[in-house]
Amino acid sequence: MTKGILGRKVGLTQIFQEDGTVVPVTVVEVGPCHVLQVKTVERDGYEAVQLGYLDKPRRLASKSQRGQAAAISSKRSKKLAAEGVEAVAKPGCEPKRFVRELRGSSGLEVGAEVTAAVFDGVKAVDVTGTSKGRGFAGVMKRHNFSGQRASHGVKKCHRHAGGTGMATYPGRVFKGQKMAGQYGAKKKTVRNLKIAKIDTENNLLLVQGAVPGPQGGYVVVRETNKVGPN
Repeated sequence: MTKGILGRKVGLTQIFQEDGTVVPVTVVEVGPCHVLQVKTVERDGYEAVQLGYLDKPRRLASKSQRGQAAAISSKRSKKLAAEGVEAVAKPGCEPKRFVRELRGSSGLEVGAEVTAAVFDGVKAVDVTGTSKGRGFAGVMKRHNFSGQRASHGVKKCHRHAGGTGMATYPGRVFKGQKMAGQYGAKKKTVRNLKIAKIDTENNLLLVQGAVPGPQGGYVVVRETNKVGPN
């Protein structure tokens, strides 16, 4: 499995290299993450490791969230135990606010802790997050349209999309036509961001470039699978 961890975006800053070059970086707080579950082909049909990030108070956690972190007695668990079904191992930690799965075999055990040190020796990462939601936007903001002419004769439609219809044949608008609509608030991945610095003591990862989402937004950081000079 490619190395990966969960975290949240802290903000933007800059660092100076030894030759005095200024490098803009995004600071990401990564981990510590607990391994909540290890999925296997025999039991689940695929291999994956389930990570949890950031403790959540038990009074605010749902029963299913508490059950991810610790064993909860229930009628179903008692029935399965009576039938001889082996219970899934639990990490025994606090419920987590952000839980995601990373595909592939990991060699990790339930309850293990993953920190920023997992990226030692890694040169670049892929960061996945949810982009900022900008609501219902027009075509100029959403798709970078140039708009209508600003000259005499263009009346009250300077920022409109213009014609979208076809001729008599096919007599309809094609699917996927760029129009006004909901902008942002979607899952985005920025690939091949170079790691500028790793602060294992504070669990901080400094990457060169921009990371999707607002400050404080949750992200998934994986070792990049992109090959090439960039």
